[in-house]
Amino acid sequence: MKTRIYLLLIILFSAFSLTLSAQENITSDIANSGSQQISVIDSFIEFMSGTGFASMTWKTIVMLIVSLVLMFLAIVKGFEPLLLLPIAFGMLLTNLPGAGLFNSELFAEGHVHWDKFAEGAGLLDYLYLGVKLGIYPCIIFIGIGAMTDFGPLLANPKSLLLGAAAQVGIFMTYVAAVLFDFTPAEAGSIGIIGGADGPTAIFLTTKLAPHLLGPIAVAAYSYMALVPVIQPPIMKLLTTEKERKIRMQQLRSVSKTEKILFPIIVTIIVSLLLPAAATLIGCLMLGNLMRESGVVERLSKTVQNELMNITTIFLGISVGATTTADAFLNGQTIVILCVGIIAFGMGSAGGVLLAKLINLFSKNKINPLIGSAGVSAVPMAARVSQTEGLKADPKNFLLMHAMGPNVAGVIGSAVAAGILLSMLG
Repeated sequence: MKTRIYLLLIILFSAFSLTLSAQENITSDIANSGSQQISVIDSFIEFMSGTGFASMTWKTIVMLIVSLVLMFLAIVKGFEPLLLLPIAFGMLLTNLPGAGLFNSELFAEGHVHWDKFAEGAGLLDYLYLGVKLGIYPCIIFIGIGAMTDFGPLLANPKSLLLGAAAQVGIFMTYVAAVLFDFTPAEAGSIGIIGGADGPTAIFLTTKLAPHLLGPIAVAAYSYMALVPVIQPPIMKLLTTEKERKIRMQQLRSVSKTEKILFPIIVTIIVSLLLPAAATLIGCLMLGNLMRESGVVERLSKTVQNELMNITTIFLGISVGATTTADAFLNGQTIVILCVGIIAFGMGSAGGVLLAKLINLFSKNKINPLIGSAGVSAVPMAARVSQTEGLKADPKNFLLMHAMGPNVAGVIGSAVAAGILLSMLG
């Protein structure tokens, strides 16, 4: 009997001990589980604080929306997609918080701070050096020269005057920008938008006002894409139906010798008269000489295609990288966009008005519609002249006549940039 009682007590004591041990283990597991939950929450908070979402501001959101809108215009509407799409994506990349792809402080005060590059420059910082050092615009000018036929200009030298007249918008806008309290250098960069020449606008702005590169580049290429929308109302306003029906004489044929000598002579004369324009004019005419000489066909094709395409990608992304929220979302940007479209309109009007003036003293009348092609949006502006001419007279073909002032506008915008650079640089 006693033995059974002892065994029962031993069993009860063992059960009680196991119960206490289990309770201690459960309490320990609960405590460990709680600490693990706290640790997981802290880790999650730390992770989220390191993401770009934690650094998002309303300015960042606006810039991302702007970049998406520009992509829509490039992809869906076809507005200058070759450059507008890379610019828009560069804008998207530079405004992603925490990515560190572009660091504007490396280019503060218009200078390249080489000593800071080793501290952690991003990919777009290195690509932007091609813009800052003026490499990309010059390469593109070589490509433009290789794709340009100056034959219509040589066949009708009056076209050069129309191309020059279209640059009046640049200098009138310069005066207007000064009145808006921009510095002379900034005003010169804004004024060049009126030339409707993206590479020239980028080249000049990097020299005079690099902090305005983003809005000026976006304005220049946006208005180039909107040529078919902006120009027709101006052309109709400044011309009569009778003037729009003027038929011009057939252009004479231009010899190969003339086409070869032209880029050489223009480079020498313009560079001696205006050394600041030698870079752009020299690159433009080098490309054209490759085309017309016929002895470097492989180089000419490379410049027109592979080299041009690669540079266009780098240029677009780099320009887009400068459109940070702080640089883009301000009152200056709005003024630049407004003044830019005025500059473009004045340039288009200048060529039309000069053509009307020439007609007062000339037997061989010029259709004023080709004057608007004096802006250097090649060949889009010439096509607009052709389209408006066909509306007035379905049998009137102005395309080749309009190409004269159109290619003259390319030369004119480069010369205008040289003048502004020599005056303000």
